[in-house]
Amino acid sequence: MILASQSPRRRELLEEAGFSLRVLPADINEARMPDERPEPLVRRLAQQKAEATRLLLEGHTDDDVLVAADTIVWTDEGNVLGKPVDEEDAVRMLESLSGKVHHVSSGACVMHLSPTADVIMATSFVETTDVEFYPLTNKEIRAYAASGEPLDKAGAYGIQGRGGLLVRGIRGDYFNVVGLPVARLVREVDRMVGPGVVVGTLGRQHGRH
Repeated sequence: MILASQSPRRRELLEEAGFSLRVLPADINEARMPDERPEPLVRRLAQQKAEATRLLLEGHTDDDVLVAADTIVWTDEGNVLGKPVDEEDAVRMLESLSGKVHHVSSGACVMHLSPTADVIMATSFVETTDVEFYPLTNKEIRAYAASGEPLDKAGAYGIQGRGGLLVRGIRGDYFNVVGLPVARLVREVDRMVGPGVVVGTLGRQHGRH
């Protein structure tokens, strides 16, 4: 499988699912279009990342599945929270999420490729998980921001790390909040490349993908 992402969390989730990965991220413009809603935004970004990486293959590939993904955090007002630029930006983001429910959406794009890197079939989807934070004190927020953990994470927290202590509850896929709805993705890959190829062989290393 080709993974069009440099996220160590996505790589870890897919390797734990049994995939042998070739990591080939692509650089795209991730700017939000005017009036673009969060879920269409994250689907478009995943699709563009997949296509950009496919073009990097220059007409030849030994891998028949390409996966791209993007994850955003957003509020009921439609505000999208990216990665904080610094510690104070992380503090502002965490203050805006304190005591409230927000949403984490991951867009994923899966391409089934021919040996000449042409698209045999492609699909994309968006998975959204609702996350509720405890009411946070200023001391809690600043201590977490100072830890450095929020600085490379959308929404300024990592649920799989110390940021999990901020979370009161979730509704939906936990791994989606980590960065990849891996269970749904595996089933999309299985549907695309053939029944039982992935889900039917869970626990075996999938070297051909």
